Amino acid sequence: MRTIRRQLSDISLSYPLDREVPLSKVLFMDIETTGFAAKSSVLYLIGCAYYENEAWHTIQWLATSYEEEREVISAFFSFASGSYTHLIHFNGNNFDLPFILQKCAQYGLPYDFSGFMGIDIYKRVAPLKDFLKLPNCKQKTLEQFLGIHREDPFDGGQLISIYHEFVKNQTGFGYQAILCHNYDDLAGMFHILPVLAYSDLFSEKTKAKKVQANYYQDISGNRHQELFIKLSFPTPLPKEISCVRNGCYFTGSGTTGNIRVPLYEEEMKYFYSNYRDYYYLPIEDVAIHKSIASFVDKENRVQARAHTCYTRKYSSYLPQWDVLFEPFFKRDYKSPELFFEITDSFKKDRKAFQTYALHILKKMV
Repeated sequence: MRTIRRQLSDISLSYPLDREVPLSKVLFMDIETTGFAAKSSVLYLIGCAYYENEAWHTIQWLATSYEEEREVISAFFSFASGSYTHLIHFNGNNFDLPFILQKCAQYGLPYDFSGFMGIDIYKRVAPLKDFLKLPNCKQKTLEQFLGIHREDPFDGGQLISIYHEFVKNQTGFGYQAILCHNYDDLAGMFHILPVLAYSDLFSEKTKAKKVQANYYQDISGNRHQELFIKLSFPTPLPKEISCVRNGCYFTGSGTTGNIRVPLYEEEMKYFYSNYRDYYYLPIEDVAIHKSIASFVDKENRVQARAHTCYTRKYSSYLPQWDVLFEPFFKRDYKSPELFFEITDSFKKDRKAFQTYALHILKKMV
């Protein structure tokens, strides 16, 4: 087994990782294997990046023969279990960590990851694929999204035959190609770490800073009203983004963003759930509780049904896609769209606007 140490050059941590954990407790990790199945494949390289003496360094354990696989795993855990509490990886929850654990079981090694917290970059970003307009969430795709150029010409699959050839002949080309690929994967995680800022958008730390109503004209010249919410983000976005969902518009750049939501000024209906306790008044087109039905002639009232048990109100409304604020209103009984009224108390409630802004953002994913 060979142990290779290097200092990571040209690395600047452009994501506030120390907001979650002290840098000295962080260990970036990535593995290289000859296949996806642990039972029939070899784990031939584990690479890590760590912070020491105000600089980032890498350490790589390379099996120069298939028989050194166990030694590589033991060396990794011996190093990691020292002073590290957090592992950062890319799709490690689905591949790297289970693969290592299966190998530990195969060799009867007493290691596990119970003493570590984890940050899986892929797991945090994958749900945002459509939001970020990405074809997939592979590491190289995220690097390209952020405008990062990688020198490594190989992927993990192409390295398999190179490793087998290296084991056979111990060639310098294979040795350098394997280490370079793993090194670039480690460095790449630093480069793509800022994409976590998009995940941070949906946290409670995103604040609604300004709210106002605007009027605008559509392409047909019709006048419409919208709510404009200005946002402040907890982490700077590495790249400007925009998204349109459910008639709402979002743009974000740096630490600020805007949401535009259609605002409806019209008559809507509130439907009572306990319709058996109500009468429907066809002439007035409204439902009343049976406790006050004595004031209405019997010929002017009928038993209310679910679709006729409502009261009508003309007001200003905002859309919602879950029952976030109550009472909720609808245009018709079978309509899937939900709305809530903008009351005077709601207009003064900044926390409510913040909750609403996060509601809209989450429905854009």
